[in-house]
Amino acid sequence: MHAIGIDLGTTSICGVLMDTQTGRVLRSRTQNSNAFIAGEYFERKQSPEKIISLAREILEDLLDDQTQAIGVTGQMHGIVYYDAAGKAVSPLYTWQDGRGNLPFGDTTYALYLRSHSGYGHVTDFYNRVNGLVPENAVGYCTIHDYLVMQLCGLTQATIHVSNAASFGRFDLQTGRTTYDCRQTVVADYRVAGTYKGICVGVAIGDNQASVFSSLADPDSVLVNVGTGSQVSVISDEILQGPGIETRPYMEGKYLAVGSALCGGRAYAVLKDFYKALLNTDDDAVYARMSQLLEGVDGTTLQVDTRFSGSREDETLRGSITGISTRNFTPAELTYGFLEGMIGELYRLYQIMGVQRTGLIASGNGIRKNTALQKVAERYFGAKLRIPEHKEEAAYGAALFALVAGGFYESARDVQRLIRLKG
Repeated sequence: MHAIGIDLGTTSICGVLMDTQTGRVLRSRTQNSNAFIAGEYFERKQSPEKIISLAREILEDLLDDQTQAIGVTGQMHGIVYYDAAGKAVSPLYTWQDGRGNLPFGDTTYALYLRSHSGYGHVTDFYNRVNGLVPENAVGYCTIHDYLVMQLCGLTQATIHVSNAASFGRFDLQTGRTTYDCRQTVVADYRVAGTYKGICVGVAIGDNQASVFSSLADPDSVLVNVGTGSQVSVISDEILQGPGIETRPYMEGKYLAVGSALCGGRAYAVLKDFYKALLNTDDDAVYARMSQLLEGVDGTTLQVDTRFSGSREDETLRGSITGISTRNFTPAELTYGFLEGMIGELYRLYQIMGVQRTGLIASGNGIRKNTALQKVAERYFGAKLRIPEHKEEAAYGAALFALVAGGFYESARDVQRLIRLKG
């Protein structure tokens, strides 16, 4: 039998069809959504109609007569308003939206709520103050919650705690929001409804979905490197520290996350530097960088890759120090960037104050870079393993739906489907 996972990303939509007995991905499809809408300089809005239409198209392309369950995930924090009939009456205000940073009294909208711009409740607060909430709106939800509503013919969103927490102003201890809004929030596996007789799980946040499909062993740490980068651990308690955010996870557990603002983009910054010198295309530059790393296993250069600041201080900038006449070479500089990227994540892991013996990696930034994998193994002192599937969030949503639909009893059971390399 089969299951489908759909991931509504910021710029693309991904779907996977997986075998529920072997865990193998049978088919996948990813397509750019091209859903952004022009607006004010601070706005980052998208068309929910365009996103839902493409998601349906991908779903129908993957659907077959063996499909048992459909899971949905997507970009967190953003919101779309809907009316009493369950139809969108606003654009999707994405997590990148900047209205929360605009002045409000002697502060900003986001700081007034002690939250962050782009988080759903901050967006709603700005819209309330400025009369931008549609008159016929009865609620708001994430775009992936809205997809579930449309698939199942629902008029009200049932919001998983992973999405509810992403709106901000969420109390982890009580599992409730501290913001004045009307939302139905659930913390367990739940079937939202059916689509063509197939059970559809409630939508979950893309961070939790990605971890759910990768980190089956709670005694391991997960390093994700894509455009951004994160280090994550599953915990029975709330972990705190500078740069650490603890989020709700599955089965009453918590997900502690340390995020690098620049992350995997740091390697692209170096690529662009080389590209300007070599006057060639990206693929050729990346290939040359890989060649430079052959045989290099260390450097005395110290590269701080916090080029976009940190969660604690966005004004912070990176640096390259320890330069000598011997080490300032393209090979050592390239290796230094890899050490800087992993080093930042390792320091965040140390702040968590926990010990994990295993190491799992995900994201194309580390999946395609064997030198980066070796640096991660050296820092974390463990053999690195990588999931065979590449569509982590969509795959995780499918796993969640299988438990919600009763096809597997728990996370432990369904995560046996995850196939790791290394």
